[in-house]
Amino acid sequence: QVQLVESGGGLVQAGGSLRLSCAASGRTFSRYTMGWFRQAPGKEREFVAAIAWSGGSTYYADSVKGRFTVSRDNAKNTVYLQMNSLKPDDPAVYFCAATLLATMPRLVVQNEYDYWGQGTQVTVSS
Repeated sequence: QVQLVESGGGLVQAGGSLRLSCAASGRTFSRYTMGWFRQAPGKEREFVAAIAWSGGSTYYADSVKGRFTVSRDNAKNTVYLQMNSLKPDDPAVYFCAATLLATMPRLVVQNEYDYWGQGTQVTVSS
């Protein structure tokens, strides 16, 4: 069992930065590939980024590539999403999720993930 708690969301001006954190409980965190998804009002939840259990491989949606960076610290049971150059398209509730078995290209699929956090709101003002 893995419990995930996101933090770090908030209000930021367009062009600004935020760093989201996702703290995980459980001693097996380092075995999980971690993903970030987001959901804006009236839209489907969409894949943002993922990072393999070792941190050696990362994956990004085209819409965030070059602006967002996913990383993890297995010693702290935490995964991060550094978001730079935030745009008016980025506001959403951001969720972290954990999967034990999925690999690309299935990492973009919500149903491949075993555990989810409750989400953190990101708002971008123009």
